[in-house]
Parts: sequence; structure tokens; C-alpha cells
Amino acid sequence: MDVIVVGGGIVGMSAAFHLARKGVSTALVDASHPGQATSAGTGVVFPWPFPWDTPGTWAFKARAAAHYPGLMAELAEDGQATGYETVGGMSVDREGDDAGYDLMRSLAQRPEFATMGRVERLSPGEATRRFPLVPQDYGGVYVEGMARVDGRRARTALFNAAEERGLRYHKGDARLAWNGRRVTGVLVGGEELEADVVVVAAGAWSARLLTTAGVELPVFPVRGQMTHFALPGRDTRSWPVVRFGEREYYVCAFGPDRVVTGGTVEPDAGFDRRVTASGLLHNLSTAVQVLPGLAESSVVETRVGFRPGTHDGRQLLGRVERLPGVVVATGLGAEGLTLGPYQGLVAAQLAMGEDPGFELAEFRPDRPQDT
Repeated sequence: MDVIVVGGGIVGMSAAFHLARKGVSTALVDASHPGQATSAGTGVVFPWPFPWDTPGTWAFKARAAAHYPGLMAELAEDGQATGYETVGGMSVDREGDDAGYDLMRSLAQRPEFATMGRVERLSPGEATRRFPLVPQDYGGVYVEGMARVDGRRARTALFNAAEERGLRYHKGDARLAWNGRRVTGVLVGGEELEADVVVVAAGAWSARLLTTAGVELPVFPVRGQMTHFALPGRDTRSWPVVRFGEREYYVCAFGPDRVVTGGTVEPDAGFDRRVTASGLLHNLSTAVQVLPGLAESSVVETRVGFRPGTHDGRQLLGRVERLPGVVVATGLGAEGLTLGPYQGLVAAQLAMGEDPGFELAEFRPDRPQDT
């Protein structure tokens, strides 16, 4: 069979890799839109579900948590630099020293949470020892299996591995080709590429692709401005991921001396890719409030990305009844780098006619939307 994947972010690249890995004739079409969420994401990897998740989300996340480290290990064995590292993570809080310890401890004892690893309560001062910018009065919980990922490197690793397995690449804007009964491929750069299935994994731009075929896909861009700081003379490579519980604020460190903080969430900005004064002010003031030690750091850059948001907060994953021949995979919002590799695998399985092993009904791309 022949499959075309539209979209070169972490989801599309994962779908293309898993298809090519199975020997499927696969083409990737990517417009390389500036502002792709994969390139701008903070890099936190926390795929495990919580008790309040819906049954479908629980099943999806549990499988995603098992899939991620295995996929990254396979790419590394293939000689690819993935940008993925299991460095552990902390959830810290000023209000007491629990910060979710009891919950994390109980979850870690379940078999589907094996990749979470060791969970331990942090002793006084331990959070600061592990991540020196965290103020001394924070307590919390440490989760061994949390990881960080450089989205750009992970995407490149997936692309290189897929290309080695026969992936064909076309750069340009795609339009769906329709014969009156089903989608037969895509039109790109004046050329028609034929396929049995088209996987639409173009992130926040996915709606545009389906609108040309008369289908309104309920996904929209959520602008995020993420600021990177440098700490000259400090080695940050071993620092864990940190979640500040009272703010739902995440911080991620990368080598040799970089710290990336949680950014803005702007659902009304459209595809405006500017770094704005208000966005930068928000990032700088919040970062220094949470981590006073960043006050003397260097501001390296602010990246802008458009997360694919949905009105009900659930991803869009599956076939579209009115468009036979299409599989949609998008809508992960801020969890793209965490859940995108597995969403790509499921999209590949659906394209090949395989059963992913759990119910996808709540993720239907053409489900009724709440108003």
C-alpha cells in the first residue's frame, strides 16, 4: 500500500517512521511552516495518566508511556541523536512538602506505570540540591522516569531513520485529492501524489487542509512564546525537569547551560508569529518570580510555536466519516512532545488497517463539538 503523511512535526515524523519501518511505501509532505510547535516546545516528557482522565485518555497515555523510551532507544541504536534524556523530574510546592507524593507513589505501584520508576519524597533542601535555582523552602516529590526532549533533534532523528527505510520527502503545501468517492492522495507543487491513505498530521494547520475538502476540523492555533536562558559557568546537563505545583509552571534544563521556562498560552493570537512585548514581559517576570536565580542569567532567545488546540481539550485521532481515505492525528495542545510520538504510531496503525488495541471513539475528529 501507499501512504502519504502531511506534516513534519513530531506526530507526522513518528507516523512516517512507523510506516516506513513496517515496509509501507511512505511519502512525507511538509510545508515547513514557521512556528511549528515541535520546534518551540519546552521539552517536558510526562506521559503517564491520572485517575481523573477519561477511559480513552487513560488507555492512550498508559500506552504512550510504555512506547516512548523504547522508541527513543531504537532510534539511538540506529545511530540517531534523539535529544531525549531520562533525567528525572520534581513536582515542588511551597505549601507543605507533599506536592503529589501520595498520588505518584500509588500510581507508580501499578504495572502500567513501570516506566515511572522510583518515586520518593524530597527531604528538606533536596529540591535545591537537584536543581540549584529552586528556592530552599520548596518541598516535593521526585519521579525517576521523567524525561526531557529537544523537539528539533527528535524530529530529525525520526526523519533520518524513516528516510533510511525508504521515506520520500516533498516540501510544499498539500491539498487533498478527491475523486468524488474518497481521498486519493494530495496535490503539492502542481504534482498529484497518489496514495491509499493520507495521514493529516499538520498540527495547528490541519484544519486548513480539510477545509479545502469541505470538512471543518475543530482545531485552532494556540500561540506559545517560550524563553530560553543561559547560565554561563553553570553545568545544567544533569538538572531534572521541575513542575511548580502552585502555578502549574514547568521548567526544563538542557546542556551545557540552558534553562527553558514555561511560556505563554494565547488561544486568540491566530498565526501571528511575533515575539510580543507583553509575552516577553510575562515570561521574564514569571521566571524571575519563580526562580530568582535567573535574574542574572542571559536571555538567549524566545521561540514562538502554535500548539494545536481543541475546544474540549481532547485530541483529534482517527478517521473522518465524510472523507474516506483520511486519518487525522493532531490536537494534543501543550502535550505534543510528550504524547506526539505515540499519536503518530496510532495514526500509522490506523492507516495500515491495524487495531491500536483501545477505544478511540472519544477522540473522533468529526465528533460533535461543545458550544
